[in-house]
Amino acid sequence: MSETISTNGPATRLKSDRLLSLDAYRGIVMLLLAFTAAHWGWMVPIENAYENVPWLGSLLVQFEHIEWQGITFWDMIQPSFMFMVGVSMAYSYASRQRQGHSYACMLCHACYRAIVLVLLGVLLRSLGSESTYWTLEDVVSQIGLGYVGLFLLWNKPWKIQLLAALGLLFAYWALFAFWPLPESDYDYAIVDGKVYYEGFFAHWNKNAHPGHYFDQWLLNLFPREADFVANDGGYNTLNFIPSLSTMIFGLMAGELLRHRNDMKTNLYILITAGLLSIAIGWVLQAVGLCPIVKRIWTPSFGLLSTGLCLLCLGFLYALIDLLKWQRWAWPAIIVGRNSIAMYCMIYMVAGWILSTLHTHFGTAIFEVCGDAFTPLLENFSVGLCLWMICWWMHSRKIFLRI
Repeated sequence: MSETISTNGPATRLKSDRLLSLDAYRGIVMLLLAFTAAHWGWMVPIENAYENVPWLGSLLVQFEHIEWQGITFWDMIQPSFMFMVGVSMAYSYASRQRQGHSYACMLCHACYRAIVLVLLGVLLRSLGSESTYWTLEDVVSQIGLGYVGLFLLWNKPWKIQLLAALGLLFAYWALFAFWPLPESDYDYAIVDGKVYYEGFFAHWNKNAHPGHYFDQWLLNLFPREADFVANDGGYNTLNFIPSLSTMIFGLMAGELLRHRNDMKTNLYILITAGLLSIAIGWVLQAVGLCPIVKRIWTPSFGLLSTGLCLLCLGFLYALIDLLKWQRWAWPAIIVGRNSIAMYCMIYMVAGWILSTLHTHFGTAIFEVCGDAFTPLLENFSVGLCLWMICWWMHSRKIFLRI
């Protein structure tokens, strides 16, 4: 895809035949991560200092993952990644096809990309460990595990794609729903000792479901410093199955927008599909069929989060691609063009940047608003540095690709 994007400043008009709303969406998500990279728990000191302000606590809880049932703003980070991979695939492989790449060549590329993504996730999760930490719940590993399956659905009729996405969600629901419940003396104290559900929803209790048992088998096949017992957060490798449906829905959205039909019609379809998906997700929980749990990516969560992703993309599509209000999105688009580089830097250099800032500027500069806001100011400083690196790379047309 040919493009011209000037980077003289935020007031510069962006001109491109890319889906700039996708770049902006990706960039916004990466910036949210970048501006929390130095301290993941920056909310706690603020909440403790202002514990008598109820609305503040309700706001801050949106910036951390919910413990089990429900959804927060922060829980939308990973679904957005998965969804945008699907949207991006609709464009990237269509571009390769126009360049004369054969289907076999593109399939090999998809396999290569899948392997690299899985290993990249393992690498990033292993930082600070004495040996390779084999785990497959990281978002890039999850994308890698589902990537070839997503490619096999690329360029297929939308009805087949929809059937595949819904089929995956139903099969995953059935796997949990019909899996025998543990005995009454089962040790739920593997991690936190909590039993979240009784009755039918007990099939989705933490560390008492097929995804957990699968990881106890799979992850202990790899060399480890200690035997794998359970993931502290309740995540599991099999999450890639229902999250693949999120990528498929993203692929469908990308195909819709790529064909450049009437843009207002495209927007109407995105919004309608988003609202319908949200409604179905909520209803599945309300009628007692499936709880909304992000950490094990229940089908109800998959539908709810996909609907929110569709609305987010639709909102940005309306502003950036339809109305051409692009200048405000310039900082995010820069990051969105180098999302892999930003993601790696968040894990690999954020701590070093903060240490360097302390060395050269001291700590007092971050304490001007009091101890409660010190971690937040440090986050902003590190995030700004990471953004400046992305701006430098963009201005020199350096883009990290897999």
